[in-house]
Amino acid sequence: MTRKNPNPDDAVHIGKILGGVLKSCRSDAGAELLEVWRLWDRAVGETIARNTRPAAFKGRLLLVYANSSVWIHQLQYLKADLIEKLNTELGRELVSDIKFKIGPVTSPR
Repeated sequence: MTRKNPNPDDAVHIGKILGGVLKSCRSDAGAELLEVWRLWDRAVGETIARNTRPAAFKGRLLLVYANSSVWIHQLQYLKADLIEKLNTELGRELVSDIKFKIGPVTSPR
């Protein structure tokens, strides 16, 4: 049995898939996480975005994965600014705190 090579033109952006998946699993928190995920790179800037990724919401607490403990340490100093930038991009006070944890950093790019 031969496998057919996938056609790159048939590829679907992960953001389109995640919307449906998150809504079916966790309606409000999933929709809010998707919203943050979509604007993350723009809100935090390219360097931080390459080394971090929003992972989950618990109430108004945003869990963010980072590449290393060094990044976590640096992000602690930037936490208040990141919260302000995210809420500004969102147009409402959705995030009140951020917890940083070492974890997988995958990019939608």
